[in-house]
This record gives sequence, C-alpha cells and structure tokens, in this order.
Amino acid sequence: MKHASSLIFGISIIIAAFFLGNAYKDRANPPKIITVTGLGNENFTSDLIVWEGYFSTFNTNLKAAFEQLNTDKEIVKNYLLSKGIPEANIIFNSVQTAEQRDNKYDNGNYIGSVFRGYSLTQSVKIESNDVELIEEVAREITELLNKGVQFNSSPPRYYYTQLADLKIKMIAQATEDARLRAEKIAENSGGDLGNLLSAKMGVFQITGQNSDEEYSWGGVYNTSEKKKTASITMRLDYEVQ
Repeated sequence: MKHASSLIFGISIIIAAFFLGNAYKDRANPPKIITVTGLGNENFTSDLIVWEGYFSTFNTNLKAAFEQLNTDKEIVKNYLLSKGIPEANIIFNSVQTAEQRDNKYDNGNYIGSVFRGYSLTQSVKIESNDVELIEEVAREITELLNKGVQFNSSPPRYYYTQLADLKIKMIAQATEDARLRAEKIAENSGGDLGNLLSAKMGVFQITGQNSDEEYSWGGVYNTSEKKKTASITMRLDYEVQ
C-alpha cells in the first residue's frame, strides 16, 4: 500500500512538471500576431430624394386665415401635380397655428401685449426616386410667387436605398485589403500568415464625393450631396507561423 502511494505521488510530480514546463515554454514563446487595418471605398449616386417646404398665411380672423391657407394648399398641390409629381408622393403635414402679439413697453418697462393676428403654417414633404425631377421642381418653386403663394423651400436631402448591400460589398473589400497587407507583412518578416484570430468592423462613413468633409469617430452621414463616397475599415488579427 505504501509502495502504491509513493508511485502515485511520483506520477503526479511528473505530470505537474510536464504542464509547468509547457506553461513556461508558452510564456517564453508567445504567439506572433499581426494586426492590420483594411479600407473599403465605394462611390455611388443617391436614388432617393426628400424635399420639404412650407407656406403660411396671416389674418386677424382665424377662420379667414384657415380658408386662405386651404386655398394656398390647393395651389401648391396643383402646381406639384402639373410638374409630374404623383399625388402619392406629396405629403401635407398638419396645420400649425400661432397667435401673434406685440409687446408694449412704457419707459422701458413691459406693460403687456396687444393681439396682432393669427399665423397659420403648413409644410409639405416629397419623397421620390425620380431625383432629377424633384431637383428641377425645387429650383423652379419660386414660380408659386406668381400665383400668390409665399413658399419657403429647404435644400433637398439625398439617400441611397441599396445601402445595406453596398455595406456588405465594402466589408468584403476592406477584409481583402487587410488580408493582403497581412500577407505582405508576414512575407517581409520571413514568416507565413496563419489563422485569422479576430475581425472587427470600424466606423462606416458617407461623405460627398470630392468634398473636404472631415471624418468623425462617430461616423459621418452626408445627406446634402447627390453623389457620395462610402468608406469602412476592418481590423484583422492574424497569427504568424
């Protein structure tokens, strides 16, 4: 029995020494890792435009102001339809009403306000895949002045409906770019590229083509330019053999 215990104790020491030796070996020869960053770029043209504007009326009588606003709404709607914009793409938002008052002062001291009238405003939004048509209408919208409507227009915003597919394509480009960089580094160091250990996607950016926009750590999403450039980075960690 005593002999068996001694044998087991001896085997345990041998096993422990084996694992400790391997652990020391691993610490003395840590795995070689290459970290590389690849870039994917793609130019594209927006296929969706969003354009907004608003018109307003003013009157001391609320009913009269509302009737005038409805008249202007029909003028705006008919104008847009005459330009070839489908009615389904024309979205009128709810009417915003504000009471206008003039402040009164006596020797610089506020003494109250006097009712001046009602200001009614209504906005309209147009979404369309016919980008060129909406751009043309946005440029010519001042024609409504000749029809008695004071229309205020905002700059169009541009979007791309195939962004998800584009992003997948760019991730593949950035990954391939990073792999080629890693292969070159491994080759120059006299080693061979081993297994991919990890892959992390960087910030996705969309800027105007040929613009001087600065990149942001949080990502840039340009909506003011029709022609854009999308970019993405991929960070890969490879084992070197």
